[in-house]
Amino acid sequence: MKTHRTQAVVLRRTNYGEADRILQLLTPDGRRSVMARGVRKEKSKLAGGIELFAVSDVVLGEGKSDLGVLTSSKLQHFYRHILEDYDRLQFGYQVIKLVARASETVDEPEWFDLTVETLAGLDVLTIPLPLVQTWFYIRYASLLGHELNLELDIDGAPLSAESNYRYDSAEQGLRPVQNGELTGDHIKLLRLIAGRPLSVLVQIGGVAPLLGECLRLVEAHAAVEIQ
Repeated sequence: MKTHRTQAVVLRRTNYGEADRILQLLTPDGRRSVMARGVRKEKSKLAGGIELFAVSDVVLGEGKSDLGVLTSSKLQHFYRHILEDYDRLQFGYQVIKLVARASETVDEPEWFDLTVETLAGLDVLTIPLPLVQTWFYIRYASLLGHELNLELDIDGAPLSAESNYRYDSAEQGLRPVQNGELTGDHIKLLRLIAGRPLSVLVQIGGVAPLLGECLRLVEAHAAVEIQ
């Protein structure tokens, strides 16, 4: 049987028969559906390598249909600290759910990198959760072809550091409003979040007061694709 070794994140596990499971895996090459035979048996060597919130080293074989076969699995990195914080755990489940659904229609390799970096951020308890959430939602919408415009307002005018804005759900962009919640500082931070990895963003100080409004904006924008 021809096999292929790769990294994988488990998106979904479905019990099948008496001891098997069908797995939806996210890999650097896209989604894969595989059968893990006998994985629910007590002494299965596969079981320890298909945990949620982990990157696994797996060997996949070709099956008789589009469903592959999991022949080997080993945990490469388990993001165990996510389990220690309820809010991080719930958002972790949300990330897996959203990526699983989105990658069914837009099967891009970038989903793997987004998911792994998001889980890694959630695993570091000193990184503010709203920063991880804002970073994820911006990229999630962008991968679905729904990128948030942080250069122009809904009228096509360049965003100004001296103006205030409010997110317009109908127009899916920023509308200039005299008493808008979003300032030039919010726009500047959102641009940084959109263009930098989390590992760089955590080194920037003084962003905590701005994160609440930034998160509300990107949640509202991503909600168009989540619904």
